[in-house]
Amino acid sequence: MSNTPDHIKPEDLVWKCFRCDKPLVVDAILAVYLGNNITTQLPQCPSCHNVLVSEELAVGKIAEVEKLLENK
Repeated sequence: MSNTPDHIKPEDLVWKCFRCDKPLVVDAILAVYLGNNITTQLPQCPSCHNVLVSEELAVGKIAEVEKLLENK
């Protein structure tokens, strides 16, 4: 069994960092939105730490969380 979170698809891990040309790895990231800290795991470059946010995640789960936080 894999420890990869459900929102990370296998195809997300075939990407390479444009800047560093290194394969992305799943790691914990801290996102800050409207003063709220959200920790999650996303594919990122092990060198420069650029993060890949898939379109599916951006328009799905993140949009839902954004709506909830704005309504607080």
